[in-house]
Amino acid sequence: MMPDLGKYALEVNSSYAMSLLALAVITGLYVRRSRAVKRALAAQEAAQDA
Repeated sequence: MMPDLGKYALEVNSSYAMSLLALAVITGLYVRRSRAVKRALAAQEAAQDA
C-alpha cells in the first residue's frame, strides 16, 4: 500500500509524523479551550440564576 519512496522515505515519513503531531496538538488545545469556556459559561449562568 505504501509507495516506494527510495532515499526520501525518512523525510516523507517524518513530515507525515510531524503533521499528525501538529494536528493532535491543535485538537487537544481546542478541546481544552472548549471545556474551559463551557465551565465559565456554566458558572456565569449559575451566578445569573442565583
